[in-house]
Amino acid sequence: MKIFLLRIFYKHFEKDKKRAIIALKGCYFTAISMKDLSNLRKEYAQAQLTADSLEESPFSQFQKWFDQALKATILEPNAMVLSTVDIHNTPTQRTVLLKYFNPPGFVFFTNYTSRKAQHLATNPSASLLFPWYALERQVIVTGKVERIPVEESKAYFFSRPYGSQLGAWVSKQSSVIDSRQVLENRLSELKQQFLEGEVPFPDFWGGYRLVPESMEFWQGGVNRLHDRILYKRVESAWILSRLSP
Repeated sequence: MKIFLLRIFYKHFEKDKKRAIIALKGCYFTAISMKDLSNLRKEYAQAQLTADSLEESPFSQFQKWFDQALKATILEPNAMVLSTVDIHNTPTQRTVLLKYFNPPGFVFFTNYTSRKAQHLATNPSASLLFPWYALERQVIVTGKVERIPVEESKAYFFSRPYGSQLGAWVSKQSSVIDSRQVLENRLSELKQQFLEGEVPFPDFWGGYRLVPESMEFWQGGVNRLHDRILYKRVESAWILSRLSP
């Protein structure tokens, strides 16, 4: 049987034996990687999310949990998964960094020609996910995204390190490039062009603010009976509900 399969592969890739070998290896690794993960589980028992422990404002609750994530020295506690949808209703996710938050919303920065920016230009609805696995927690924020004022973007840009300022100029985010060397060459050119403290503000780059319409706080529970508390904005007030896990 093995010999028969080898003959089929080599006949199919008769002009390119190297591709045949790669294809065979791919089949082999696919076969050995198909493992049963049904017993890969963990009981969540670190904490409970009770009514008397909740803040009235979801921003205050987020601040409390964020402070605890910082204290727990979680890697990149401000990392969040941003989900957007394109004109064909195809969703895309990527991890971005939260730079600050307050009652108006959650702010992140990007290139205005990036894929995420193109999505938001046609459909401003988006969601954020903070995956604090070490604390058995996650926070899901949904709402509409809007650009922040230019002066606000400038204030943040000029607070960034020299290398990060140059990086904003180097990358035409989401565009196809031939190799990493393209980026390295462009960075070298910009270092010659702009000295530290002299990097101008790029008008194609700036901040976005997701203004929440809902915020869900999820705390893992024993026997998969997780705590899920939903804050939903109704006019100018926040209504709290407990969701079934």
